[in-house]
Amino acid sequence: MKQLKAGIIGLGVGEQHMAGYQSHPGCQVIALCDLSEEKLKEARKKYPRIRLTDNPDDILNDPEINVVSVASYDNYHYPQIIQAIKNNKHVFVEKPLCLYEEEARHIYSLLRSRVDLKLSSNLILRKCPRFIYLKKLIENGKLGGIFYVEGDYNYGRLNKITHGWRGKLDFYSVVYGGGIHIIDLLLWLTGQKIIEVTAYGNNISSSGFFKYNDMVVSILRFENGIVGKLAVNMGCVSPHFHSLSVYGTKGTFVNGLECGLYFESRDADRQPEKIYEDYPGVHKGALIYDFIDGIINKSTGAIPYQEVFDAMSVCFAIEKAAGEKNKVKVEYIQEVNK
Repeated sequence: MKQLKAGIIGLGVGEQHMAGYQSHPGCQVIALCDLSEEKLKEARKKYPRIRLTDNPDDILNDPEINVVSVASYDNYHYPQIIQAIKNNKHVFVEKPLCLYEEEARHIYSLLRSRVDLKLSSNLILRKCPRFIYLKKLIENGKLGGIFYVEGDYNYGRLNKITHGWRGKLDFYSVVYGGGIHIIDLLLWLTGQKIIEVTAYGNNISSSGFFKYNDMVVSILRFENGIVGKLAVNMGCVSPHFHSLSVYGTKGTFVNGLECGLYFESRDADRQPEKIYEDYPGVHKGALIYDFIDGIINKSTGAIPYQEVFDAMSVCFAIEKAAGEKNKVKVEYIQEVNK
């Protein structure tokens, strides 16, 4: 197969995709796009041999480009993904996939008819060494039967929603933009679907600056009886951190700032095992090597698009439940489109 040619739209987190593409010998980045002249000016210094543009169409319509990273503002994801698919391009998209359920259904229907194309999203916590270690503990039966899980997405960067681009969009969801990381982690770790959610939220931390919830908490019911909790806390006074606890019949795992803790006993005198695998310990472009490998080798590669839609389906239900203040059944996208 000829070397894949990639283009990146959005040079915020999208610039960190560069390392992922450059690490794979089967791919070359040939074009970068951003709406900011300042970012393009910086890019000219760093990447003098790469074509630069302030028009996403220059990448989305370029027949030479096989792969597109969509790392633009959230409200641009949907139209850019659609355009990329229609122009025969594989898509690696920053989370969230899109902002509305009907958009997700449209993307899904296009992908179902284009089995030759791959789509994945940057749900990067799956590459965190500490969570990979936890996944192995669960798979090896060290925790026994899982019965309760909880995770907090503590953003700790209030100014990004009160004074950044997020607060300027017509709609922004902290669940889609941050909580999806924890949702995907819980689905991946348990191997179980979430079937029902309840949720409440507020914007006390950002009152007067941000019109949507900056904090949402949700109770999750899994198909096999596991109960879970998710909290998305964008305005918290704390460092950026992914709190995670997994409770099983044989053991408990708790992610801490300094290390993970693995409890094997209820005896207060028995100290837990300290787990020092790196956290987060992963570059934001780390999934891209696998994504490119999957395209070249026609294999699973990075996170399959169905799992991206599964996480988004739960997010849609949580956002709806927070608005209605009622329990909501999760309608998985693949089931809607059957």
